[in-house]
Amino acid sequence: MGSDAQVAVFGAYGHTGRFVVDELGERGYLPLLVGRDEEKLLALARTRPGLEARQASVDDPASLDRALRGATAVINCAGPFASTAAALVAAALRAGIPYVDVAAEIEANLDTFRHFAAPARAAGIVVVPAMAFFGGLGDLLVTTVMDDWSAADEVHVAYGLSNWRPTAGTRASGSVSAQRRGHRRVRYTGGKLEYHDDALPTLQWPFPAPLGPRRVIGDFTMADVVTVPSHLTVPLVRTYMAATAAADLSAADTSAPTVVDGRGRSGQTFVVDVLVRAGGTSRRLAATGQDIYAISAPLAVEAVDRILTGRTRTVGVASAGAAFDAPDFLAALSPDLSLHVPRESAPAGSGPDLSLLR
Repeated sequence: MGSDAQVAVFGAYGHTGRFVVDELGERGYLPLLVGRDEEKLLALARTRPGLEARQASVDDPASLDRALRGATAVINCAGPFASTAAALVAAALRAGIPYVDVAAEIEANLDTFRHFAAPARAAGIVVVPAMAFFGGLGDLLVTTVMDDWSAADEVHVAYGLSNWRPTAGTRASGSVSAQRRGHRRVRYTGGKLEYHDDALPTLQWPFPAPLGPRRVIGDFTMADVVTVPSHLTVPLVRTYMAATAAADLSAADTSAPTVVDGRGRSGQTFVVDVLVRAGGTSRRLAATGQDIYAISAPLAVEAVDRILTGRTRTVGVASAGAAFDAPDFLAALSPDLSLHVPRESAPAGSGPDLSLLR
């Protein structure tokens, strides 16, 4: 669509928000800078000549209504999403515009599905939570792998990060999410979310290049346990994280991302490896790229572009795989994402030994 259509970015001055602002501009949209901190907004606006900045608070619905006036869509990049998502979705519905966010918080995404499915559907508005590296990308990969399968027995999503330099926003969102579930762990098994205090298992995962085999933490649960079951019949969804990346995240002194290129990306590389099993058959698909925060921008902006140009499969609250043609969506990300099928994908059992996790 583009052609200077205004898209509001809430949390525009944040780490991911800046990537989204730049991506919108490159796609021909006119980013509307929105956020809670007026000083940070104005500082960002000075580096982006011609862009309008509007301060708004999630505690003040009228300010949100003013901030979204004239926008064709809103992308929420401001965590913790437990504090921002509901207010922004409600404001989007009042404005009659689509909403997309980059939330990785399991509980916040559940809230969006639970509280806004009926209102968004009745209004004929598309709301896509977790349209980012965690939640959205995995869901697109799983949906693509499922292809002609109407159901599967197991979905496994393994995240191989070369390192993880968390932003302040990531730490804040993780803290809120943990507090909301009483610091218990969560997994999706038996067709439902289960909270537990079990020790997290470890195993070796055969990531394809560029990472290769890595030790991973099992039941390192991410937003995929919300997005995938929201539209696919799968009783078990497990996610895994490279052990070194998990250690980076848990360390209090891990530094924030360091820019290494002209696009503002860090040198972090990632492999997302999806394994789906049904009966005696296994299917796999892997995606590789650079910088988990940067890749969230083309994911979110591509989603908005498809919504505004009528390339969606549903209205209401929907995950990426339910809202869009997943293979076509992934193909559109080819400048930022490489896809390939690992050699181990053919026969059942040829992937990692997951018996430790059952």
